[in-house]
Amino acid sequence: MKAFGKYISKHLASFAAFNLVLALLNVLAFGITFQSVIRNDYGDTSPQTMLEEIAAASTVEGVSDDARQKLESAHIWAMFLNQGGNRIWAVNIPKDIPGDYTIQDVALFSKGYLKDYPVFVWNTEDGLLVLGYPKDSYTKLTSNYFSIHAIQTLPLYMTGMLTADFLFLFLAYYFSRRKIIRSTEPIIDAIETLSDGKPVSLAIGGDLSEVAGSINKASRILSKQNEARANWISGVSHDIRTPLSMILGYAGRIADNKTINSSVKDQAEIVRQQSIKIKELVQDLNLVSHLEYEMQPLHKEPVRLSKLLRSYAVELLNGGLSESYPVEVGIKPAAENVILECDSRLIMRAINNLVQNSFRHNPQGCEISLTLDYSEAAITLTVADNGVGLSAEKLRELKESTHYMESTDERLNLRHGLGLLLVRQIVEAHCGTMTIESEPGQGYQTVLCFQVQASQG
Repeated sequence: MKAFGKYISKHLASFAAFNLVLALLNVLAFGITFQSVIRNDYGDTSPQTMLEEIAAASTVEGVSDDARQKLESAHIWAMFLNQGGNRIWAVNIPKDIPGDYTIQDVALFSKGYLKDYPVFVWNTEDGLLVLGYPKDSYTKLTSNYFSIHAIQTLPLYMTGMLTADFLFLFLAYYFSRRKIIRSTEPIIDAIETLSDGKPVSLAIGGDLSEVAGSINKASRILSKQNEARANWISGVSHDIRTPLSMILGYAGRIADNKTINSSVKDQAEIVRQQSIKIKELVQDLNLVSHLEYEMQPLHKEPVRLSKLLRSYAVELLNGGLSESYPVEVGIKPAAENVILECDSRLIMRAINNLVQNSFRHNPQGCEISLTLDYSEAAITLTVADNGVGLSAEKLRELKESTHYMESTDERLNLRHGLGLLLVRQIVEAHCGTMTIESEPGQGYQTVLCFQVQASQG
C-alpha cells in the first residue's frame, strides 16, 4: 500500500539523516581528540619546523637566545657536530649523551634514536645540527616519524568512538522500533481481531491513517457479510421448523396408531427419531452461528456449578437413561461453593453435548463421569467416559482440522459436526478454555476450565 511505502520511506530517510549526523560527530570528535597532536607534530614545535628555525638562528659558535629559550620551553636539547664528529656546542644536553661521534655513529642515530631520544638532524656547510626530543615522544621509521602519543591515543579513540557509535545506533534502533511498534501495534491487533471475524474500529492519524481507514472499511464489509450469513442461517432454521414439526407430528401419530402394522410403526418411529436429530442439528447450527458472530446475548448470573451439575445429572437419570450408561458425579470439596458468572442454559447445553457424544460413540455402553474441581482461581469441569476412545490420528484431526463453519475454503470440511464446535463457542464466550484428551480403548475426556474470582461459602 502507498501509505505503508510512505511510512517506511520516512523512517529510512530519518535513519539516513541520523547516520550523516553521526558521521559528522565522528569527524568532530576526531578533530577534538587529535588537535593537540596535529598542532605539536605540524605546528611551531614540530621537528621539521624546529630544525629550520634553529638552523637559521645558529652558527658554529652557538645559538641565539630566542632559539635557546624556544628549545628549553619545548624540552628539546640540541648540539652541533663539526665535520670530524666533535660536539662544538650544546643546549640542554642530557648527561648520557656523548660528546664525540664517528661517522658510523652519526649514520646510525640520524635515522633513529640516540640513547632512546628521538633525534632529528639538519646538515649545514660547517657540520651537523642535532635536535633531541624527550623519550617516548616520537617513534621513527626509516622515512617518517609518528607521535607516540598519537599512536597510544588512537586505539582508545577508536574503541571509544566505536562504542559511542554502537550506542547511538542502538538507541536509534530502540527508539525507532518503539515508535514503529507504537504506530503499527494497533493495526496489527486490529488485523488479528479482524482475522477472528470480529469487527474493529481504528482511529489513527498521521502516515498510517489510510491503512486504518482501509481496515475499518474491511471490518464494515466483513461485519455485514457475517450478519447476512447469520441472518440467512437463522431464516433457514426458522423456515425448517414448520415442516419439521409437521413431520414429527405425523410420524408420532403413525407410530402411536394401534391399527397400523408393526413394520410401518417402526418405520414411523425411525422417521420421528431422525426428525428429532434434524431439529437438534438446526438448533445447534443457529446457536453456533449466533455465538460465532457475537449475536447471541449472554444472560450471565451468579451460578453455583456444583448445583447445576447435580441438577443436570438428575434430569438425565429421570429422562430414562439406559443402564448401559451409568453416570457418576464427583464434586471436590474445594469446588462445592464456587460461584461462576455464566449463562446457565448455555453451560448446561455444553455439558449435554459432551455427554451425548459419549452416548453416540459408545453404542455398546460406557461409564460416564462428571467431575468438578477448583484450584488457583480456576474451576475445571471434566466430562469423561471409559469407552472406545479415539486414535491419535482422529484426535489430531479433531483438534487441528478447520470446521466447516470456520472454513474459508469452498470445499467444506464435513468430517466432524457441530457438537464440539458449539461446546467450544460456549466456553470461549465465557472466557474459558477447552482441552480434549483420548487414547484408543482408554476412553475420552473433555476438560472445561473457567477463571473465577474466589470460592464462596
